Amino acid sequence: MSVFQLFDLTGKVALITGGGRGLGKQMAEAYADAGCDIIVCSRKLENCEDTAAALKEKGVRTKAFACDVTNEEDVDRVVQEVIEEFGKIDVLVNNSGATWGADVEEMPVDAWDKVMNVNVKGTFLMSQKVGKHMIENQSGKIINISSVAGVKAEPPEVLNAIGYSTSKAAVIHFTKDLARKWAHHGIYVNSIAPGFFPSKMTKAVLENRGDTITSNIPLKRIGDENMLKGAALYLASSASDFVTGHTILVDGGAHL
Repeated sequence: MSVFQLFDLTGKVALITGGGRGLGKQMAEAYADAGCDIIVCSRKLENCEDTAAALKEKGVRTKAFACDVTNEEDVDRVVQEVIEEFGKIDVLVNNSGATWGADVEEMPVDAWDKVMNVNVKGTFLMSQKVGKHMIENQSGKIINISSVAGVKAEPPEVLNAIGYSTSKAAVIHFTKDLARKWAHHGIYVNSIAPGFFPSKMTKAVLENRGDTITSNIPLKRIGDENMLKGAALYLASSASDFVTGHTILVDGGAHL
């Protein structure tokens, strides 16, 4: 097998939550380029439909779904419909995310709950529902999108979102624990911890503190539209067949 074949996803099916824009869309593009059929879902169906239409031009099968990852019935419905239409799910990317910026002493409890529900509960529910299918097939790759914020405690002038940071740290441990629990089923569970990338979620922070953030990154730049694709493809493909329970930091060295 050539090294390029290790990264080939031809014949595979990937489900990407939060796949309608930002990092989710970028990963979907990378997988489609590698020959993978793509399902994208999020609460906002229109964004996913736009992404699916663009991916279809790459010659792969695609479909968009509306899905609230915090709603068990919604998750179950989407997973079942995907399996019925595409026959299987080989790769799951838990990318849907939420954040809330506030001083700790002022953060509303319902804001904390919202962030935890999307980032942690949503990751659990989607992994559980897709995981049952993967266990039946004794095969699968699960990739959880965490954050460098889950590894490093930032000063408030850089990132003032304790619920987000805590939830992303939880995703990293969830990844380790699930990898240990499901390794004997042939299921790989890894995570990616991105640093600062341009997105709707980071727009306000980068506009207000972009210079400060960039100056603290060893590589002196934020991520672009291609910098996450390599790590995402690696973890979804046969190239990572001896890697599980690991978190890849794609952050320009910001965690150092």
